[in-house]
Amino acid sequence: MKNVSSGSSKKISGDTRNNWIEMLFITKKRFRCFRKQTHIDTCKQRLNELESLGFEFGEFGFADNHVHFQVNIPKRYSVEETEIILKSETAKRMFRDHPGFRKRYPKGAFWSGYEHYQSIGLKNFEESTKYLRDQQKHHHVTIIDDRQQTLDIFPPTGDAA
Repeated sequence: MKNVSSGSSKKISGDTRNNWIEMLFITKKRFRCFRKQTHIDTCKQRLNELESLGFEFGEFGFADNHVHFQVNIPKRYSVEETEIILKSETAKRMFRDHPGFRKRYPKGAFWSGYEHYQSIGLKNFEESTKYLRDQQKHHHVTIIDDRQQTLDIFPPTGDAA
């Protein structure tokens, strides 16, 4: 037998595989928690912070009681581990930033046990993105923008302290 070599022993750095998954998380008891923009922003912000662990996020699609999103999972995590990490971290942040959720979820379980995920290769990536962008229209949901606004009507005066 011949020993065949390509002549290069250089190792490829980083994760070179395509492991894009579309995930669906549903709130416990299907409470309609994502009707306010601040709740959506809190969830998205925490998920984006988890990119430091190697996750890469694509499009998000929020409806009343669930969120669809695209995630590229690093090879050191299984899909199950990913689900546990993402659900627990987002739940902690939701309870921290919105204390009123403790009244609705006294046991501290924000997400239901339901799990749905599907692989989205490069062929289906555009279809998945379009589907996620149309979530509010698909579910006939109107999001309330409750973020604090700044008023430019009253310019500051010179005698302001």
